[in-house]
Amino acid sequence: MALRTYLGRHGMRKGDLSKFVEDAVHWRVLDLTVAEAKAANVPPAEIEAAISEAVEAVRGAGAGS
Repeated sequence: MALRTYLGRHGMRKGDLSKFVEDAVHWRVLDLTVAEAKAANVPPAEIEAAISEAVEAVRGAGAGS
């Protein structure tokens, strides 16, 4: 209910709920990917490459809006 209220206050409509959730999931997956990479002692350059790739994927997903 709080999320719907937040969306309403920011001029978003009911259909925007799924887009908001999808974006949140993308960012959570990015967070998990970074945590896994750090836990696996991956070289910093590889971590940065994975972060860049994930950020571009998230930004690209929002380009169609």
